[in-house]
Formats: sequence, C-alpha cells, structure tokens
Amino acid sequence: MPIHNRYLAYKHDTSHLVYWVTRTSNEIIRKMAAAGREPPDLLNKSGSATVSQIVSMSNLIAQHIEKVQPPIYRLFRSVINARSAIHAEFLQIVASDPDPEIEKSNASHKHFIDALTEAFEVLGGQTWLANESQQLNDEQDDIEEILIANKFHALALDKDQDQGDSSEEPESASVSATSSRQKPKPRKKGKKGKHGKKGKNRQQKLPKAVEPMTVPLESYKIIEAGDSGLVTEYLMAVYEMLRECSDLRAYVQGIWRDVAYNQLNSAVAGAVSNMAVSMIKRCASAMFVEFPGDDSFDKVMNTITRGNPDKAQGKFHLSLQCMDTSIGKVKKVRDIDLDVREQFFIHTFQDLLDFVNDYQTTRSGKPTKRMLAEINNWDPKFDLSRATNAERIKWRRAYIINWLYDLVNLFSAIVVQRNTLKGQHHAYENVDWSIRGPWNEHRRLFGLNEFAGFITSLAMQKPGTDVKSKILVHHVFQLQCIADAWTVSRGWSISGLKGHLIRPPPRNFRPRRDVDLFLDRENQRFGRGILQAVDIVKQLLERDSMLHGQPDRHKMHCEILEDVQYDFVNWLGESKYMYGLQTIPSSRFSNSNANGLWEYSPFLCGVGLMESLELGYLVNMMIWDRIPEPFLLVHLHNMLVQKGYITAPVGLFASLEEFFPTTFFADGKKPVADFDNALTARIGQTGGRRAHFERQGIRRNATHSAVDIHGLLDLSANRIFTTKSSLVLYRQAEWDLDRIPDAEVPWPSLLAVSRLACTKQITDPLTGEETLQETDIVKRARAAGSKNADILRMASSVERLKAERPVPTEILDTLPEGYRHSRMGGPSTSPLKENTQSHFHSRDLLTLVKQDVHDDVCGTRPLSSLNLVWVTTRFLMLFMQIEERLKKLRNPLWVETYERPDSSVKWGKRVALAVMALNESCQHYGREECLAVMAEKFEEQRMGWMQHIYWDDLATSPKAKDQADEDEEPGDDACVLM
Repeated sequence: MPIHNRYLAYKHDTSHLVYWVTRTSNEIIRKMAAAGREPPDLLNKSGSATVSQIVSMSNLIAQHIEKVQPPIYRLFRSVINARSAIHAEFLQIVASDPDPEIEKSNASHKHFIDALTEAFEVLGGQTWLANESQQLNDEQDDIEEILIANKFHALALDKDQDQGDSSEEPESASVSATSSRQKPKPRKKGKKGKHGKKGKNRQQKLPKAVEPMTVPLESYKIIEAGDSGLVTEYLMAVYEMLRECSDLRAYVQGIWRDVAYNQLNSAVAGAVSNMAVSMIKRCASAMFVEFPGDDSFDKVMNTITRGNPDKAQGKFHLSLQCMDTSIGKVKKVRDIDLDVREQFFIHTFQDLLDFVNDYQTTRSGKPTKRMLAEINNWDPKFDLSRATNAERIKWRRAYIINWLYDLVNLFSAIVVQRNTLKGQHHAYENVDWSIRGPWNEHRRLFGLNEFAGFITSLAMQKPGTDVKSKILVHHVFQLQCIADAWTVSRGWSISGLKGHLIRPPPRNFRPRRDVDLFLDRENQRFGRGILQAVDIVKQLLERDSMLHGQPDRHKMHCEILEDVQYDFVNWLGESKYMYGLQTIPSSRFSNSNANGLWEYSPFLCGVGLMESLELGYLVNMMIWDRIPEPFLLVHLHNMLVQKGYITAPVGLFASLEEFFPTTFFADGKKPVADFDNALTARIGQTGGRRAHFERQGIRRNATHSAVDIHGLLDLSANRIFTTKSSLVLYRQAEWDLDRIPDAEVPWPSLLAVSRLACTKQITDPLTGEETLQETDIVKRARAAGSKNADILRMASSVERLKAERPVPTEILDTLPEGYRHSRMGGPSTSPLKENTQSHFHSRDLLTLVKQDVHDDVCGTRPLSSLNLVWVTTRFLMLFMQIEERLKKLRNPLWVETYERPDSSVKWGKRVALAVMALNESCQHYGREECLAVMAEKFEEQRMGWMQHIYWDDLATSPKAKDQADEDEEPGDDACVLM
C-alpha cells in the first residue's frame, strides 16, 4: 500500500535496509563456516543492530559480495537523507536558544548519519551515486521482491567453492561493491578447492538457518545507545506529525473556502474532511506505536515547544525563495517566523480544554460565570476586517466554546432527560457515549456522532478530571477543521506564510444551502426533495400491496422510509433543540439564531448531508433489491429500444444502464436479442441456495453487530443491487482509503489511477513492451477497453500532478541536505521518497479522491445525487399506467396474467407480465399490443436523470485548478519549514 507520511516512509526504509544488511551478513557467515573458515562475530538473530554493527556488517559484505542491487543504495540514501533533514531542522531550532535534550538528539543524528554514510560508501555507494543515468534506469527495481525472495547476489565464497577462478560479468543494473575500494588479493586455487571440500563435508552439521526467520520484516530496526535513539525518533515523529497536520489543515481550509465562495457542494467537503481526519488518526497511530502513552496532543505539543509555546516562538520559520531571472540568482521573497500557537493548533487545544473544564464544573449544560464573561453575546456578524489578530482569535474562541456547549447539550439530552424527567439514575461519567454504546440507537445528529460522543465523554466526567491524556492529535485536528470551516465562510482564513487573510464574506452563503436542497422542507421543488418523495412513494407502495392482495407486502419498506424521514425532519439541518428541550439549557446562540449549532457550522452541515446522501442511497438499494419494478423496467426499456418500439432511449433508463451495467445485465453487456434469457441469466449470476444462505448470514450478523443503520443496510446482503456509491465505499472503509481493496475500487476513477501509479512496471516477456503488473484494477482497465499505452499514461499522470509546479534546481540547491519536499518536483531527492514509487503525500491523494467524491455527489458519475425515492415513485407509476391501459384494452396477455385464478401467478403479476413481454418466442396474440402500450407509456413518461437529482444542476465541468491553493502565492507549496 502507498505510504503518505515521511516518518513512516523513513521507518519502512530503515527496516528494509537493516533486513538486507543483517540477512546478507548472516548468509556470508554461514557460508564461511561451511567452508571451514573462522567467521567474524557478527551473527545477528534479533533483527536489531546498532549503526556501528551496520558498518561492520557492511564491511564484511563488501569483502565477499559480487554486486549490490541499486534499490539497496536507494534505501541507504533515503534513510541518510531523512536523518540529515531532521538534523538540519533541529540545528536551526537550537541555534538561537540551546536546548540540552535537542542538542543530545543532534549528536545522535550526527553519529547516525556519519556511520550510515560510511557503510554506504564502503559498499560502493559513491560510484552508484555518481552515475545519475543509471539511477534513473534503476527506478523500477522492486525492493520488496528482492528482500522477500531473498535474492542475494552471488557471493565470492560460492564462486570459490563451485567455479574456481572463473567469474561472470555483473549485471548491467548493478554496481560492484568493491569498485570504490581496493580489491582483496585472490587466494590460491589449491586452497579454494580444499575449502570447497571442507564445506561440502561440514554442510550437514550447520544449522538450517542462522538469520532471524521469526522476526517480521517491519521489526528490523537500528538501535542507538541509551534512550537517545527513542528520543530522536520521537522528535522526528512529532515533527512530521505536526507538518502533516499543518499541510492538511491548509488543504481542508481551502476546500471549505470553495464551498462558501465557489458553490462546491458541502457534502464533497465533508467527505474530504473525514478522509483528512482519518489520515491524521492513522498516521498518528502508526507513528506512535513505539511510544505508548506519549501519543496525546498534550505530550506532542510539550515536546515540540519544550513545554513553553511562547519560548518556542521564533524557533520555527517559513522561507519562500524564487529565481531572479534578471541576475540569475536566487533571492528570498519572504522569511517569517511561524505563529506557533496558531500553526500547531495550541489555541484550539486550549479552547477545548477550557470548555471541558468549565462544563465539568456543574455538568448542568450552563457555562460558569467566569466563562460567560468571555463568551456571552457572541456576534456571528462581527466585522473581522476591522479586528486585530488577537480580537479575531478571541471571537473564534467564543464561537468554539459556545458551539461545543450546544453540541454536548444536544448529544447528552437523551440521557439527561431520563434522569431529570423519568427519575432514572445514570452516572454521566460512566455512560458509554460512543457510537458503539447503547444510546446510539437514538438519533440526535447526522455526520458528527463519533466526535460528539468523544467530546461528551470528556465533558461529562466528574469536576476536575484531567482529560489531557485522552485528547489525541486527530481530535484537535478535527475541531480545528470545524472552526476553520466557519471562519472561512466569514472571510477569514489562515496562511502559514501570510498569517491572517481577510476577504469580504461571500454573498448570500448559508451553511444549510445544500441540506435544504436535499430535504426541500417547503416542497418548493417538485420531484427533487427527499421528504416529499417519501410521502408519495409510501402511498404507491400501499396501493401496490392492495393490488397484489398482500397488505403487508411493503410494510417493512414503508417503516424504514418513515424512520429515515423522521430523522431527517428532526435532526438534519435543524433539531428539536432549536425549539427547546425540557430540562435542557437553551442554545448558546439563542440571541442570534437558536439553530446556531447547524446555521453556524458549514462543517456539520457538510458531514451531515454526506451521511444523509449515503442513507438515501442505501435504503433505496435495499428496497430495489426487494421489489421487481426497477430490474424489470430497465430490461423492458432495453428490449423496446433494441426492437425499435422506442426510437430513442429514455434518459433516466439509459443513465441507469450506463452507471449500473453489471447490476442489470450479465457481464455488463446489454442484450440485443433473447431478452427473457438475458434477464434470467443475470438473476442466475446471483448464485444458488448457498449464496442465498450466505446473504441471510450477513443480514443476521448485521442485526447483532451493527452499531448504526449503516451496518444494517449492508449492500453485501443484497442479491442484485450491490453497487456502492463512492460515499458508501469510503464510509465502510472508515474513510481510510488504503483499506479499500482493489476489487472494490471503481473503474474508472482517480483512486484507481492512484493505485496504478503504485503498481510495479514490468517488461512483458512475450512482446518486450513495458507494462504494469496484472492487478485487479489493471485487468478491469483492459476489460474496459484501455490499451497498454493508455494505462501507462494514466499511471504516470499522478507523478505529473505531484510536480505540476516544479521548483527550479537553483532553489533546491540552496536547501540543506535532505530538505527537499516531494511536492517541489525536480529530481527524485525527497528524503523519504527516493527508494519507492508508492510514496506520495496525503494532500496529493486527497486532491485525486476529491474529484471522485465530486463526481459521485454532483459530477459525472452522480450516484449519490439521484433522488432514488422519486425514481422509485416513477417506476411504480409507470407500471400502474401500463397496467391501467392494458386493463382498459382488455389485452389478452394482461387478462391471462392478472385475472387468472392460478395462485402461482397471483404474487408476481408484474414479473409474469414482463417475462412474457420479453419472450420473443412467445406466440401469444396479445404480446404485440402489450409491447406497443409499454412503448407508448415509456414515451409519455420520458424523463431524464436531471429531473430527479437533489440539486438544481450537476457540476459536470469542475475547474481543473484546485481551489485550495487559490489564496496562496506561487511557490507556497514549496515553502520549507525550518
């Protein structure tokens, strides 16, 4: 899987390097013992080695190995560059204010770098480094394959045993390990033969393996003296964690600015924000796994600021440089001190802590008098352009604390009212407020339940409870994104390089803009809003039940639609809280808008809408899988088009055929004849009794293990309609894109293209052409008609995205060793990227996937934009109109199907009618009239996809330029954090 974080890439490369060095050294020792020679005392069984041991083992390897594979050199350079980069950064930190712990860490860095450089050089690394063209040719070498397959190069001792003085020409892609040092003198032939015999005789007495076979590859590591190694690596992890947070904050902030100023659908921003939070959470979990108990935000912040943010101010700065073409030299455009409290989220962390401590004081939902003096009379329309930086920060602080009060009061209301109104005795500090707790069955919110549960669990602890250790980095990052989404909608954003950026607030922007379109509470847009659609479809389902003589036929469908509709009405975009909840304090925003929890939070509106779109899709896929009309009508439409009964395809049905090809047709191929068998063939693909029981098992497991309605609506339990929208796919992966298997990644999509970029490039043994390894995505791309050249071009397009704004070499050369950032473009000199094609930054991945989400919500593959409830209404109405017309005509086919006393047909009248209509071999004299009526009604109900989407239009031509960078100066992405 791709690695999106520099520290994790460094750890990955270090473990691979130690793996190769120790196992190669152990192999040499084994062969020396087999030959009867005394091996050096370097046998390694633990998988851990000091840098001094790495040097000693490298010397041994250089004496005996024929050649070193280029990927090994890249591993060396990657690890050396990574440590050199952080060493240079820490030197900058202590330059003005020495710190004993960081100075000790710097000494450790220097020893590490010098030792690893010595090992690199003794293995011939300088010769490889000097051959730049060879480096470029070696890029495709697969380090994983070399290591896992244990493809060590021919050892000199092997040649002594088997070939005497004979030698082979080294491979062109390899570099002689002895090319940069004096070659050892050859031994006499007689001794070689003698050693060979001894080795042969003693081979059976040697252990089968001396390398640490039970040590997993990722556990190989370099250990440093005392605790300096752990301290050094923790500092590296903390530094990279904050760099990642700062970069993703800037990106997500830009996405929400796009919502406010450029009409980007807020559900897109909500989904991208969730992915960014997941990236921070996943990276922190992986980075701090070796530092148990040191993963809290408080610990991270104390480490980076040495416990004093004010003292840390001035130790971190951003530098922007450019090439002055008039004089041919680099000049510094801007060099500023980083605002430590702002860029490291300290303001937001402190706001959260102060809120929790204040709420705990009484746990009544009301701020203390001291807090009220700060946050009372907050004005949402405060003129930020006339305020100072300090005043803006104070305004944001009041917003955060007021908003958190409303969030916790609403989320905890169900339990609080059980105590205050029903006399129950729930101890708030012991209640499980999480989404896996017993209270999660009561809907109170959309989109932010997990975060709300966490904040509530902190606030409901006993007064004075210290919660600092429970607040992790991703919690603070998510709260920062929530606050940023609001402030950018008021014209205030934060730039690392420019500080506070102020622009006029967007005209007529409302955070609930897209939520209101989705719901259409006032029924102003017929055929668009989901609330009105539910009312109408329930009536049609009840009528259908009566037609089939089965009053409970659609009871379950109607109940789940009613439940979802109830939740949408009461908890999406607004809540009962705005009207007042008994014994619960009123909204902190009552002075301006009692619905401030939603009205003043674009973030909540975005993630709430996003979850609602998912539920709308899932509920209707479940219903469609249990009623015959959608499946039958698409097949009937295809037949009527193919046979000329309909001159041009009806837009809605044509779109369904395009977006759900494998759902409706076997292998995704529309039939042109034999239509009834095509229908049964697709049904046959759903499996027999075993598959039926497996789906039943999935439903039973979901009933017992699901934590919310999303789990109950698992599409894997469906028989026909199993296609996932992008939003559904990402939620099921818990917004962790790397957890999505290749088989579920849609093709075409930019997520699939990003996977192509990480796929190994090989040479086809038959054609000699360059191609990609046959992964599931590559196979599906070929099946879809993509040629090999097209696939390679798509894979390389990701690299072009990362280097779309390359930085001149002259500027790169001014940076310290190992400093270069992969987004700068240019030669592959990133400290943690040199050795692997699969590493690209989280921001780059979000840029790609943002387009996929956009396409799903309101773009070119808009599965989530379609109001499927209204489409279901159209399907039922169309069938009813066909039936009424056939009944009026007393069509013989209809009479036989609908008035026949045979009970076997009674429960599937529409299925029987459709199958007979599809059967071209059917000689029934009423079939032609039936087909003519069907074609007539399809034509009368000619409708397109656009008539049934939630929005006024689809954004099918989004701007190519990423708006997240709109306010930044050219070259801002290439700024260097010192």
